[in-house]
Parts: sequence; C-alpha cells; structure tokens
Amino acid sequence: MTLTTTDWRKSAVYQIYPKSFYSPEGKATGTLRGVTEKLDYLASLGIGYLWLTPVYASPQNDNGYDVSDYYAIDPSYGTMQDFDDLLAEATKRDLAVMMDIVVNHCSTEHDWFKQGRNPDSPYHDYFIWRDEPTNWQSKFGGPAWSFDEVAGKYYLHLFDQTQADLNWENPRLREDIYQMMQFWRDKGVRGFRLDVINLISKDQSFPNDPTGDGRTFYTDGPRVHDYLQEMNQRVFEGHDLMTVGEMSSTTLNHCRQYSHVSEEELKMTFNFHHLKVDYPDGQKWTAAPFDFLELKRIMSDWQVGMQGKAWNAIFWCNHDQPRVVSRFGDDTVYRVESAKMLATTLHGLQGTPYIYQGEEIGMTNPDFTDLTDYRDVETLNLYEEKIAQGEAPEQILAAIRQKSRDNARTPMQWDTTLHAGFSEATPWIDVAPNYTDINVKAAVANPDSVFHHYKKLIQLRKQYDVLTNGMYRLLTPDDLSIWAYERTTEDEQLLVLSNFYSSETTFTLPETMSDADVLIQNYPDVAQDGRNVTLRPYESVMFYRTT
Repeated sequence: MTLTTTDWRKSAVYQIYPKSFYSPEGKATGTLRGVTEKLDYLASLGIGYLWLTPVYASPQNDNGYDVSDYYAIDPSYGTMQDFDDLLAEATKRDLAVMMDIVVNHCSTEHDWFKQGRNPDSPYHDYFIWRDEPTNWQSKFGGPAWSFDEVAGKYYLHLFDQTQADLNWENPRLREDIYQMMQFWRDKGVRGFRLDVINLISKDQSFPNDPTGDGRTFYTDGPRVHDYLQEMNQRVFEGHDLMTVGEMSSTTLNHCRQYSHVSEEELKMTFNFHHLKVDYPDGQKWTAAPFDFLELKRIMSDWQVGMQGKAWNAIFWCNHDQPRVVSRFGDDTVYRVESAKMLATTLHGLQGTPYIYQGEEIGMTNPDFTDLTDYRDVETLNLYEEKIAQGEAPEQILAAIRQKSRDNARTPMQWDTTLHAGFSEATPWIDVAPNYTDINVKAAVANPDSVFHHYKKLIQLRKQYDVLTNGMYRLLTPDDLSIWAYERTTEDEQLLVLSNFYSSETTFTLPETMSDADVLIQNYPDVAQDGRNVTLRPYESVMFYRTT
C-alpha cells in the first residue's frame, strides 16, 4: 500500500523550546518576540513547521507543562499580541506554527483544580480522587497520589505533584478541552503536538500494581482511542492540521491505530523505545554506552511495522532527551562528522523528521559538573531519591550528566558574544561552555557545516519521492559498526550507509547500487573501489539510482 504524499509528509518540523531560544528584550528566559526575530533563520533551513513547547500561563514547576490557564500566554514569554505577531510573520514565510497541547494533566494552580478541591463543585470531577492511594508511582519519583487537605482526598498526578491528572471520563471536561483547542486552531495554529496523550484513559478500578509502578493500568488505556477519535471529529476534521501524539511506553500495535492512514485519530506518533538503548536493564539513571544493535533493531522494527499502515514521527532529540551527538556520536574529535552521520541516518528513514533547536548546528550536552547547574525537577528529585538510597554522589552525577533533560535545555548558541547571543541577561540556566566554537553564526557562514548538511537533507526529502514512500529494509542487522538500509519504490532505490564508530570499516554495495549516484555524504569524497566502500570514522553516504 502506497501512502499518499502530502506536504506534511515531505516537510521537516523544527522544535522550539522558547524558554531557551532567544530573548531580544534581555531577559533571563526566551520570549515569543525572540522566536519571531529568528524566523528568517528558520525559513532558510527549509523546515515547514515550528513546534512551540508550552507558552501558556504556568507556575513553571515543569517548564510550562503545568498549565494554569490554557487561554493565556505566560508573561515570561510575552503577550497574546506577541503570539499573534508570530503567527502572522510565520505565515508570511510559509511556516506553520504547532502548539503543544497538555491535557493529561494541568497545574494545581489552574482554576479548575482550585474550584475542584471542593467536593461539591462541578469541577471536582475534572480530576481523579480517591479516599486511599494505590501504589502507583509518579514518573518524576515518589508516589503518584497526594493528599489534598481541602478535598480530604488523594488526587492522582502521574508527574509532579503540582500536575493533577484530568478525568477524561467526564464529558464536560472533554468538551472544555475541545473548545480550548478550537480556540487556538481558529487563531491560525496549524498543528498540535499532544503531550503524553496515550495516558489520558485510566483503568477506573485504579488497582494496586503487584509488579510495577502502575503504568500497566493507564498506558494506552481502555478508552484512549475513543477519546482521540472524538477529538479528531471535534477539532481536527475538515481542517488542514498536522497532529502528532507523544506516546509514553506505547506499543507498535497501538501506534498503528493512533496514526493509521485512515487518519481517524492523529497524523503521526512519537515513540521512545529507541531512546532507551542506553538504559541498562531498563534503568535510565545509570551512566552507560548505548546498544547499537538494539538501536538498529528497534528503529527497523518500527519502520517495517508502520510502513503502508501508519506514519512515524522520527527524531533523535527533544527537550526531554540528551543531545544526540553526545549520546550516539562523538561530541569532541568527530563532532561534525558524527552529527552529520546521525542526521543522514535519521532523514533517510520513512516518517516526518523533527529537528530540535541546536541539533542543526551540532550542539552538545553541556557536561555540567555540579548539581547546582541543573534546574530540571526530574533531575533534582532523582538526586535526592538516590542519595536517600545510599548511592554515591559522584555516581549519581555521572548519570545526570549523561541523561538529564537539562542537557537539551541550555540556551541556543547564536554567536560568540556574552551568553552565546541568547540574552544580555544571565540566562535561567547556563550556556554550554563550547558556544564560542559551536554557534549559528559560524555554522551559517561555513558551507561545510552541520547546518548546511541538515539544509540539504531537508531539501532532498522534498525532491525525492523514495524518501517519503520508499519501503524500508535493514541490510546489516548484526554488523557491530554499520547501519545500512535501503528504501525502494517501483522507480527509485536509495541506500544509506552509516558508520557509528571511530574505527574504519568496509561495506560491499549490492550489485544494483554499484553505479549509483551519491546524494549526500559527510566527507569530501567517497572512498569507493568498485563495489567496496571504505567508511571512515562516523562516515555516512546516501546512494541513489532510478530503476
């Protein structure tokens, strides 16, 4: 089955974390005006969509994912007029703006929760209450239930205790959510990213979990597909909207339904299985190398499992993940080569590619050395929890340096001036110390930079149908260094070769590709002798031929 090509399948999405993007006003945090002032830069990259992480009013206990007013812009980011200006200027440049929709939970500062603490209020049933807690655990550490003195009951929070889970069983709540989404849609927003959307339906018996942390009873829950189909009918249907769901601990079968080609629910889904290959025995907070064979296997399983049935959102980085060049590449000697290799590997896959701010210039983890450098609530909670368990501080910090969400949240590196050109004020979190070498100004000026490599990859996706519709096949499942795969249609054949390590290795081309053209490479030449290709450290080549 061939998927119909539409613009969103050929576009790339650029994720902006506004708090760390740019502040022309000289504030400690980035602003909407800062995004607007950088639109020309973003348009020059060639992307089609801008995804903004939450800019709603919020106490900022979880950097905006704790929303206190879905209809207001947080003053730290600016005003609703600033948002309207951003929409207008983006439209002039043929850029579509996507909003982050956070409706599994809201802030305990939201008026719904403030009123809902009263058991007699109609808003009480907007949340999930129990007289006694179960043993479910929060994803940020500690119990998932907290006692509220006013209500006299425990409320559920799968994340921070200031993020109360919403009760999607309540049709009035769902109606309020759909009306809110319609408000942003009608303003001119052209896409929605739905935060942990597969967690919104819970097993209504809320049982204790004898073997786990409770996720069995709320992940891909009993009515989640009903709710998303209802949302699609009420908000998406009949509108030119790009929708992507963030899926926590999901399954391939569920994602085939969430993003089925029938488009009854969402356009595409994020899954995170490939970003757990450096979690030894499933333990995130352990410093460890990644499992390369497992990375290839998982990515390939999803490519094959989704093709012809549903659509992938493909990505290496986001605001919750470490920088990919530090994670799966070499962020020192071969930073440029490995950043380009990782980009080529990802952008050759089927799905809509997502680029996180700074990824396109090869930004790295900041490698902070002290706990006081970190701001992330998950990271800080984790440290206290591990200390209480008797773990050595240096061991905990080693894991934090590798895994913390703050690795992605340091300010965007624009130039070599103070604070990397992010702001004249001291930023809310320190800039990575390598900004004098890695920054936008230098990358744009250098035609051989990571930036220009990304720009070319984005353009290739628009030019070659095989990158959208080609069937995927993994060629090197057991090779310890090379990820080689092909994409094929009736008329085109694409071969992507990537060496994920610093040692030289070789690959023998299939006979059909012996005279293929090179679409893109990350070294000045391709070391090819007949059908034999020598892949230097972190080398990547994309071959192409018509059939």
